[in-house]
Amino acid sequence: MTAPIARRRRRGLTHLIVAGALLTVGALTGVPAAHAAAADDIRINEVVTTGDVNDSIELYNKGTTTIDVSGWILKDDDNSSKYKIASGTSLAPGAYRAFDVHDKFGLGSGDKARLYLANGTTLVDSFSWSEHSDPSWSRCPDGTGAFGKAALTLGAPNACGTGGGSTTPVAWPGSGTVGTADASNVFGEDLSGLYQEGNVLWGAQNSGKLWRLVRDGSGGWTPDTTGGWSSGKSLRLPGGSGSPDSEGVTLTGSGSANGVYVASERDGDASGTSRLSVLKYDVAASGSTLTSGREWNLTSDLPSTGSNLGLEGITWIPDTYLTGAGFKDATTGTAYDPARYGTHGGGVFFVGVEGTGMIYGYVLADSGAFTRVASLSSGMSGVMELQWEPQAARLWAVCDDTCDGRHRTLTVDASGTFSTAAVYDRPSGMPDYNNEGFALAGADECVSGSKPVYWSDDANDGGHALRKGTITC
Repeated sequence: MTAPIARRRRRGLTHLIVAGALLTVGALTGVPAAHAAAADDIRINEVVTTGDVNDSIELYNKGTTTIDVSGWILKDDDNSSKYKIASGTSLAPGAYRAFDVHDKFGLGSGDKARLYLANGTTLVDSFSWSEHSDPSWSRCPDGTGAFGKAALTLGAPNACGTGGGSTTPVAWPGSGTVGTADASNVFGEDLSGLYQEGNVLWGAQNSGKLWRLVRDGSGGWTPDTTGGWSSGKSLRLPGGSGSPDSEGVTLTGSGSANGVYVASERDGDASGTSRLSVLKYDVAASGSTLTSGREWNLTSDLPSTGSNLGLEGITWIPDTYLTGAGFKDATTGTAYDPARYGTHGGGVFFVGVEGTGMIYGYVLADSGAFTRVASLSSGMSGVMELQWEPQAARLWAVCDDTCDGRHRTLTVDASGTFSTAAVYDRPSGMPDYNNEGFALAGADECVSGSKPVYWSDDANDGGHALRKGTITC
């Protein structure tokens, strides 16, 4: 049932009180009419108040002209709290831009988000709430509607009740029993993304390291002792300088012979600055260090986020599935056409953002160019891992203990976009570990309707970073 709307007027502005939240809309005062009309098209469109994970305010341009918001100021309910929008920032018509304000101020359970012109005194828009977002306070429809609780969609259209399967968590679709899959204290902390390639398990570690693991004969994995892999190989940015904060790892349909792709959120040598990149490595190279031969730096194309809240997961989905499923290219608004992008590895790379729970799809051209073809919410406050499972034609999005170890599967729906198909609790026998990696065995390992799956525990709980379970095929 739609919440009743109470209206009251004060100083020429209209205030709406909806479901306990106060929303200020209407024309600006003390600003020339022409400027006020344009500026008034910038709306606070989404607010996320999940504290350590994210404190963000999204702006949306509901008008028909591009508006320069350089120097505009965001505040909470404290006038001394100020986040100044960087110079050179503008919003095109229909554009979304999220600002992570947690370094300047926190958004509490009873608080407000306010947007001011650069003079710091002219209020453009305001939204107040009396409880934390769960996970998001979002306008529906975008830019004009009332705020309500919705899935987190920073930098993209709000989730206004469209598409998807049930979001009620159900039991893990496999055995509840989970065991260790590594020897004691092999990796230590910070083992993150995983990807299984037959008899090899690739692992990305945050310290700028890539592991090549082989089977240990007892159902687990151990470092490859050949080719200089016994302690993992150190990763470097192109040119040999800089150490990527390697979080996710994936391959294309051509396998590791065509390179291993690593998602990184920053340069470990400049850890306070976001650098949201996908890096390609030739893993056949000799020596204990691998230098990236290609970087796709996506930072400028993505909403800003904390330097340690960036790209966490990455996976590759083949063009053949996307075209067959009727996947819609968000760039063109029409059916995805791989031929439009030239040589690009035969698929789309999907990356997941820890701090927002958003998933973005990119065509990464061999030339180094990139095009974003999808922006979607995982429905969770954070994404730690993404995995494409070709056998079941579904995209897995995995969260850590931030979300109680939940897993979601997404498939392309009738509208041509990925939407939630199912939500799974973690296996009943696995504590709420800080799992940042997840990998599924291939169809060739199905036995009696089940196959292995693996998790990597960033905290190395109990001296183990790898665990093994099962899932139905």
